[in-house]
Amino acid sequence: MTEFLCGLDAAVAVVGGKWKPLVLWALSVQPRRTGELRRELAGVSEKVLIQQLRELERDGVVRRVVHDQVPPKVVYSLTDDGAELERALRPLGDWGEERIVEINSARQGA
Repeated sequence: MTEFLCGLDAAVAVVGGKWKPLVLWALSVQPRRTGELRRELAGVSEKVLIQQLRELERDGVVRRVVHDQVPPKVVYSLTDDGAELERALRPLGDWGEERIVEINSARQGA
């Protein structure tokens, strides 16, 4: 079992990686199926997306509901903790949005 150094360490462990914050953002708009998430998050492979969704589900921020039909319909949504986490990430997204031009410029010059 992993022991975290502090709350920030625990939070970063939950949202760490390129795709998890983007999954939380997409699910904050509305529940989605896997295919919808893949189309919205251009560049993510199905394997990586499913892995990230499983980890988010394990950590209690994403809910997975399987509808009993043929073919099976699986819908992902945020739990209350997931919605709270997404709200906590919004200021970080705002910070990036305000500086996106400078960040892109600095990375192209590096």
